Amino acid sequence: MQSLKYMGLLVSMAVLLSLGAFAKNVNSGSFDLEQTAKVGSTVLPPGHYKAEWTGPENALKVSILRNGKTVATTEGSIKELPSRAQNDSVTIKTLPDNSTRVDEIDFNNRTEALQLSGM
Repeated sequence: MQSLKYMGLLVSMAVLLSLGAFAKNVNSGSFDLEQTAKVGSTVLPPGHYKAEWTGPENALKVSILRNGKTVATTEGSIKELPSRAQNDSVTIKTLPDNSTRVDEIDFNNRTEALQLSGM
């Protein structure tokens, strides 16, 4: 009887650990782009997007999705905010050629922002 309990516990642990192996370590957040801007080398029109990122905080691989499809990729990093963001916001940088680039994305109620590289 005792060995049956241990066997059940072992099987339970094996199942829980295997589920963790299938979990994707992706961080993500949605945002609205209100003007045309570059992400990486791609020019994005205004609209609703989702950012997903993986990797170490200072060397992220960032994918921008629209309607479930990747429309742009770039690199980025995580920036710690002094307090939780009050709402979603996108910081746009104007480049010397007067084009614009997404520089930072703050997500509502989070203390971390996503900084995109200027590729």
